[in-house]
Amino acid sequence: MNDNMYNGMKFKYEINKYNPKKMMGIPAVFFAAALVIVIISFATCGLPVTPGIDFAGGTAVTIHSDQTQEQIEAYFAGYDLKSIDSGVGGSYYLKFGPMDNAAMLAFNEYILAGYPDAGIDQIGASFGSTLQTQALIAILVAFIGMAVVVFIAFRKLIPAFTVVFAAVADITITAAVMNITGIELSLATTAALLMLIGYSVDSNILLTTKVLKRQGNSEEKFTGAFHTGFIMTSTTFCAILAMFIVSLIGQVQTLYTISAVLLIGLLSDFVFTWAFNAGALRLYLAKKDPKAKYRKEKAPAAEKAQPSEEKQPAKTANPRQNKQNQPKNKTKRGGKR
Repeated sequence: MNDNMYNGMKFKYEINKYNPKKMMGIPAVFFAAALVIVIISFATCGLPVTPGIDFAGGTAVTIHSDQTQEQIEAYFAGYDLKSIDSGVGGSYYLKFGPMDNAAMLAFNEYILAGYPDAGIDQIGASFGSTLQTQALIAILVAFIGMAVVVFIAFRKLIPAFTVVFAAVADITITAAVMNITGIELSLATTAALLMLIGYSVDSNILLTTKVLKRQGNSEEKFTGAFHTGFIMTSTTFCAILAMFIVSLIGQVQTLYTISAVLLIGLLSDFVFTWAFNAGALRLYLAKKDPKAKYRKEKAPAAEKAQPSEEKQPAKTANPRQNKQNQPKNKTKRGGKR
């Protein structure tokens, strides 16, 4: 009874209902659009996502005041105020563009004169440039390491390529949405992008392993992989969504940016894994063994057509061997039949 209840609750991924090329087409369109946005960002600022203070340099100021946001903006009207975010308890988080040393010292005195309890964090432009290089190297090394492990694990070009491509597309789409929504590239969002590589590879390896390395009907293997992958992704998504809501209410900027990037990446990964990668695997299996589906559909009918009696031994060209292969009848010839 428990098995029946489990099977009734299990999601059924009827993949054969969909055209594999159409399954791959929709995610490919999203990837192409995201790639255009990322290329434009590269042309304008030299990075796939608009850099924040961590990479571009600048000053971050945290103040606690009963003033309105308009009053605070008016106080800093003479400076390059990039953004201002309000938090709980009358706190504000302000971001300013990079300055030279003399302007920075004067700016610090100006802040402390109006807001003595202000917290000031400054990053120089040269240090931000160094962080840019290190972040790009970290992401590149992560991709290369992931690709090497995937190719060693599968040792087949097309399945391994789809896993790597899905991870690339996931990061590209996430970067494009970050540009659209105004989420800047910082140390926190770089860490989130590195985590996305792991999430993307995890779900795609699950799908590819179950489909290629397990025995059984291909539709059943896709369904089993989808059921496991859906539970994994939805559990992670709900946990990160809770972190996003808490950080939004409490105005915790670091947690907010990390959770927002992860939510975008998980949605992108879900689409690419179960649409693009699944469609690519269907085409790969069909090209590898075009008659496999026909044989699987014909097998049950052939089993019904066989008699229920035990299979007779195959006859050979040698009569003596045929006589030896015949089952011995323990009943005497003169006995009852």
